[in-house]
Order: sequence, then C-alpha cells, then structure tokens
Amino acid sequence: MPVRAEHDRAVLAELLGRDPVLHAYQLGDLDDFFWPYTSWFRRGERVVLLYHGVDPPTLLAFATPADTAALAALLAEVAPVLPARLYAHLSPGLADALAGSFRLDSGGRHHRMALTDPARLAQVRPAGVVLGAADLPPLRRLYARAYPENWFDPRMLDTGQYVGVRDGGELRAVAGVHVWSPAYRVAALGNVTTDPRWRGRGLGAAVVAALCARLRESVAHVTLNVKADNAAAVRLYERVGFSRVADYDEWTLTAR
Repeated sequence: MPVRAEHDRAVLAELLGRDPVLHAYQLGDLDDFFWPYTSWFRRGERVVLLYHGVDPPTLLAFATPADTAALAALLAEVAPVLPARLYAHLSPGLADALAGSFRLDSGGRHHRMALTDPARLAQVRPAGVVLGAADLPPLRRLYARAYPENWFDPRMLDTGQYVGVRDGGELRAVAGVHVWSPAYRVAALGNVTTDPRWRGRGLGAAVVAALCARLRESVAHVTLNVKADNAAAVRLYERVGFSRVADYDEWTLTAR
C-alpha cells in the first residue's frame, strides 16, 4: 500500500483514537487551533505527523511494540520529503529508520504519563488562578528564571488552560498545556515550573492539581511528557495521580 498525504481529519481521528493516550499530542493537533500547522502521512493504519508550528518542525511517530516495524517502514519512505533539520519524538526502535538520511543527536529518553488515579489528585490542595494574555510578561520572566530551555507558544494562553500562583506582580509557579482539544477529548500538560526561590513549598503540585481539575471538565484524557531522568518531576506527577504509560526518545535530525 503506498504512502499518502492524509488530509481527512475523520480518518486520522479514527486511527489515532484507538490509543488516545499514546497519540494524545497528535489527536490534539487535529484541532482547528493546530491543524493549519500540520502535515500528515499515512500508509494503511500507520500515521506520522510533521508539525510546522515550531522552528525547526517536529516529527511525531509513536507505535506500540507490535506496530514498530510497520511504522519504521513508513518513516523510511517519508524521509526523503522531510525538512533538512527537524526535531523528532519517536517510539523506541524507530530512529534507525531515519539514520540513513539524517544525523541523529539524542535528546534523551522521555516518559509519556497519563492521569490514571483521580483519587490521588483529589488529595492535593489546588492553588492558582487562570492566566490570560495580560500575564504574558510575568510568565516570560518566570520561564527565564526557572525554565529557560522550555518551548512556549504564547498562543496557548488563549486556551484559558494556564494556571499560576501570583505574588505581587510576579508569578511563582505555573502549569499550562501544550495541547488542549475538547473536540478530541485530549490534553497534554506542559510548561510546568516553579520559581527556584519558591521550590519545596508544594506549589508545583498545587498548580498541576488545579489545572488537571479544570481540564477534566472538558477532556477524557490528560497526559504529559517528562524526561525519564527528571526524578523530581516524575515524583510530582505520580503524587497527583499520573502514571507512566509509554516511553519515547527525542532527537534532533540533520540531513546528511
């Protein structure tokens, strides 16, 4: 079966929706908010996404172990039409399919986690207020102090799914989203951080709890990505009811 550029959101939603946690980011990118920045490739039931809303673009390809070989074959066929430089989030075993066309520099192993124990979430006292466009300057200052390497798209404040703890004119902790789609019933937390001077006070768990409670009003699946070696963050997310459901690797790809 040949590779095709897929433009039918209903087809993509049906395929990706078979495992909405593994494919939460891709499902979210079907939403009108992200759709104009996406290119999709499909062969049979396997799907690859190239997201153009960041520079360089990001390739997303996730598979269960049983589907790894088939998705690797799709990646190998797509490789010639990919940009000369891009990021990639790939399930284990998929990177080799691109090694002939790209130099791969590892960004490390990451966990996909999902909110699977709402009872634990209910045990954490939430804190924070919903942030909006007026909070962009203090939010940028917080990220500069606490999370300078993060990826943050200011458009995401328009979702109304950023929660922060204020102290005077500054933000001390924040939790936001990379993806939020009530239409496809998925969300992915992102840009979560606490001012270094305010850590150890439970603010991180409090803003995550507040945001998750808010998200559960509109979606069925709340997920996130976290570096596997970030033990403190993993413990925080486990405390509020998340569990590890899959692993993937991040890469920077440069054409040979």
